[in-house]
Amino acid sequence: MRYPEEMAAGNSADTCSESTARLRTVVWVILLALGFTAGCNGGGGGSGSPPPSAGIVHFVPNSHAFWSDSANWTTTFGPAYADITVANTNFLPCRGGPFALCYYSGPSGGNEDLSCTLTADGKYANCRCYEIPYGVYFVDINAILNRSVYQNTVAACGTDGSLCGKMNSAPVCQSVNQGTLIPGTGVYSTFSFDCVPTDGLGLTNCSTSQYAGCMTAPCFKTGQPQIDTCSCPVFNGPYQVGTSDSACTLGDNLVWSAAYAAPSATPTPAATFFAPPRVAQAAAVPSPGACLPDAPGGFGCPLYVPGTTVLPPDSGVDCSVVCSEYNSCQQKGGVETGYTCDSTLCTDQCNDRDLLGTACSNLAKCDVTEIIKAETAAECSCCASQLCNCDPNTQTNSAITALNQQQRDRGIIPQCDVNGTLCGTP
Repeated sequence: MRYPEEMAAGNSADTCSESTARLRTVVWVILLALGFTAGCNGGGGGSGSPPPSAGIVHFVPNSHAFWSDSANWTTTFGPAYADITVANTNFLPCRGGPFALCYYSGPSGGNEDLSCTLTADGKYANCRCYEIPYGVYFVDINAILNRSVYQNTVAACGTDGSLCGKMNSAPVCQSVNQGTLIPGTGVYSTFSFDCVPTDGLGLTNCSTSQYAGCMTAPCFKTGQPQIDTCSCPVFNGPYQVGTSDSACTLGDNLVWSAAYAAPSATPTPAATFFAPPRVAQAAAVPSPGACLPDAPGGFGCPLYVPGTTVLPPDSGVDCSVVCSEYNSCQQKGGVETGYTCDSTLCTDQCNDRDLLGTACSNLAKCDVTEIIKAETAAECSCCASQLCNCDPNTQTNSAITALNQQQRDRGIIPQCDVNGTLCGTP
């Protein structure tokens, strides 16, 4: 990153380096076509190791100078790739997938290698992140790395995101779910609470230094199941780490994947650079004002309670449409994905992401608008089929039974054992 007064002087150099980057991108695409590497677009993302950072499309437009120019910043605290929030409403709720979760990335130790390694030019970091097959996630409206998608989202949601409190009402949600946000991959980094039950949620304030801003960054599959590598732009500023009592400096060419929740007083861009280090006022994580259907842990709405949970009389929900959405979205073998996903999604933890991938396969490509409407109206999670008395077919019931047992085998209590619903049949 450069200071604003340096940007004008460096434009020609940036143009040259970005022309070289575009040439490298062309070479990379040719190599892909010749079969030297394998990859796939859409929901699955790339496979194998990602290309060198110079061959990745990081932004739209793909110009580091454009995004670093203070005229194009999304907040007065910094550019989009600084992952800055100034209000709770900045986090837009979405449902779909797959997506990557880089919230815990940075160090190389721990149960998983979730390291963030700086590239040679220091502009990016290759971060190993959890891949979440399907679920509720959040996008910081200030950190959308596609300019037109950002502008469309602001037009629909307002500059602070406050007009898009409903699930999937923000245009950026569709871009993530359809794999069209940034060319070259179909998986992007977002925020979710999926791994809070196993990895926790914390806060460490850090003074000005380099950190990786991974929100909406492009991600690629690795050789390790359920782990992606995301190529995250690097910003120099104060930031917050998502775990408590953490060392801000990691060493060994590693940086944290982090973000910054700005204090209420908004400085000018110049003051941002030359003022003393600021202390963040709150964690840069969503703080929903109400429960969110299908969100994990204490952030989601409760499960269905037989005899108690009902649709409000004025909900406007059409149960025939709800059941049609469940029954029409099918995997191979006629398994109806909506039911199997519900049986697993709202009790899943970070150690069963592979089961979730099976249970929710292809659901992001199906229309679940009325299902979300029903669950929102009744304020319950994974419950629309119970609310509307929708019945899964034989193949689906068998799949649900198997998924429930697999969760039990991993120490997870499935929904069947909580409320007696979505139990399947032997």
